[in-house]
Formats: sequence, C-alpha cells, structure tokens
Amino acid sequence: MDSGNVAWILASSALVCMMIPALALFYGGMVGSRRILNMMMMCFGGASLVAVLWALFGYSMAFGNSVGGLGLIGDVTEFPGMGQLMAEDKEASIPVILFAAFQLFFACVTTALVAGAAAGRMKFGAWMVFAGIWATIVYFPIAHWVFAFNSADGSTVGGWIANGIKAIDFAGGTAVHMNAGAAALALALVLGKSSGWPKVEHAKPHSRPLVLVGAGLLWVGWFGFNAGSALSAGHSASVVFLNTAVAASAGLLAWALVERFRHGAATSMGAASGLISALVAITPACGSELKFRLGFDDSLDVVGVHLVGGILGTLLIGLFATDAAPNGVSGLFYGGGFELLGVQSLATVTVLAYSFGITWILAKILDKTMGGLRIKPEDELRGIDLAAHSELAYLTDEDPVDLGSPQRV
Repeated sequence: MDSGNVAWILASSALVCMMIPALALFYGGMVGSRRILNMMMMCFGGASLVAVLWALFGYSMAFGNSVGGLGLIGDVTEFPGMGQLMAEDKEASIPVILFAAFQLFFACVTTALVAGAAAGRMKFGAWMVFAGIWATIVYFPIAHWVFAFNSADGSTVGGWIANGIKAIDFAGGTAVHMNAGAAALALALVLGKSSGWPKVEHAKPHSRPLVLVGAGLLWVGWFGFNAGSALSAGHSASVVFLNTAVAASAGLLAWALVERFRHGAATSMGAASGLISALVAITPACGSELKFRLGFDDSLDVVGVHLVGGILGTLLIGLFATDAAPNGVSGLFYGGGFELLGVQSLATVTVLAYSFGITWILAKILDKTMGGLRIKPEDELRGIDLAAHSELAYLTDEDPVDLGSPQRV
C-alpha cells in the first residue's frame, strides 16, 4: 500500500465531493431568486440518492465482472453493499474501497449536472425518481463501458470501450460530460420550454457573485476530478494538474476578451462560463446559439457546455494526442494515423445515442405515469421554491413569515 497515493486519492475524492455544493451554487446563482432552493435541492437530492444506489449495486454494475464477457454491464450481484471491498489488500497501491468512493462522486456529480436542464419547471418528486432510474440504466452502464478495465490477471472483464476499442477518456469526457449533456438535451425536450421562453424574466440570474463562487469552487474540485483520475501521486497526476490550471485560465481570459470586443465589456457570467467551458474542453458560443436555433430550453446551458465540450474534447484527442502525454498514444497530427480518431468517434456516437435515447424514453414514461413532469404554470411563474419546498431563499416585507406546507411537487 502506497501511503502517498492513498493520501492523494482521499484528497481527490473530497475535492470531487466538493463539486456537488459548488455546482449547486453555480446553478443556483444562474436561476431566479425563487428557484434557487429547488435548484440546489435537485443537486443535493439527486447526488445523495445516487450515492446510496452506488453502495447498494451501482459499483457492481460499473466495475463488476462484465456479464457474459460482453463489456456491456457489470455483475450486479458481485459487490452488493460493497462489504466485500472492506478487506485490506497490502499489495494494492490504493484500497479498492477508496477507488469505489472516488468513483461514487463521479456518479453523483454527473447526475447533478443533468438537473440544470430542468431548472424551475420539473416536479421535485419526479426529479428524484428520474435521477435514481437514470443513474441505474444510463450512468452505471456507461461508466462500465468507459472506466472498467480488465484486471491484469484476466479474472475480471471490463467495459468494451475501455478494453475493446481502447478509446481514451482520462477523466470522464464521454461518461460524465457528454453523457450528462445528451441526457440534459433529452430531458429538456420532454419537459418543454419555460413559460415566456426565451425571455423568461422570472428566471434571470439573480446572483452573479454566487455563480462566480460556484465556478471557482468547481475549478478547485476539478483538480481532484482530473488529476485524481491518475490514481497515483506521480508524474501523470502532475501533468494533468498543470493542464487543468492552464486550460481553465485560458478559457476565462479568452471568453472575457471576446466579450470585450463584441459587447464592450467583460462580464462575470462570461468569465464563469469561459472557465467552466474550458474545463470541459469547449468554446461555449456554439452551444449557446444552438438552443435558440433549435428551440429547446436548456436553462443553464448544460448542453452547450457539457455535451458540445465532451464531444470536442473526445474527438480532439484523435487529432492532438501525443505519446509523450500520460496516455501514451499519438493522434493524427502526431503521426498516429486515423485509427485513434476513428476509435474516439465510435465512442462518441455510441455514448450519445445511448444516453439521449434511453433518457428520452425514461422521461416520456415518467411524464405519462407520474401525472406529468412539469409543475403547474402558476407555480412556475411565482417560483418553484415556494410550491415544492414551502421556503424562499430571500424574504421581502411582502412575504408571510409562515409560508405553509409544500404542495408535493
């Protein structure tokens, strides 16, 4: 057991966990003042539910021995409750139980990301049901495809993307960002547009400072997300750590510069968007235009940032990868030919199709069986916080002290 590696992955796990409240602040600041509590509750509630499911069977589905050796899904009965992971393996670099904890937060964050597409208009109970089923039938299988590698002794068979076509996804470009973005698009299409979209006065960002604080904390958490994926405190983690710092900084500066020339001022919202978009490997403008041209209401640009970013980040590996980097594979521009680009493209298309298709079907089924996913129009206009949680983040002189009981939405 390497104590240095153990300490680094423990710290990285805590950093990725911090991304959940950071995302809640980031999303919360971008919605109206009477939507913030619901937005934050969707992040915390969905993440908490997924953490429990991960312990019960999710880890088995993602990292258990592949059923039939097909690389599609892990054996759900292999680690029920994860009690089998408690025994110490002195030969391992880090405890398996620690790896399971680290990956738990990936599942939690990915589910919370999807919530941004439903801001202010989805029943909280329906969201919780959706989050649990979505993690089970979408995230856990895709995590198996992408993150589960064959064991060195051949006793455990992993996912088909990681081992069959050997596509590169160091820290979640496909399994996290592309997956969440495709799911967000499907959910947004099923939910429909907010009342008054695209000029939704009651849903405008109410706290830009919260957005910046959330973005900054996400940046910090991303060091655990990316560099922690090296699973050791060594050279690979160091390279990724530096790349994460520089990419985020460059993204913030580039976006601020573009805004300065196009609109005359560099805004805080633009800076936050540039920072996060760079961390997901994207210039966000194309995604922001996309939702208005195609007419879908992705309230917090989950599609623009995470879907488009995941696609670009994954495909560009096929062009710019170099064998001097931790992955040790060269792309087209570094003499590697078209093979890696083809592999990355196949992984991209498959994850997109599966995540979007299954999410759309799931959302449609829940919409028909739970009395609709949307809250009432009048509740949407006055704010979902009061309707769903009987609370307001900010009370005014006109608001009663006793806000009554929640209306179970």
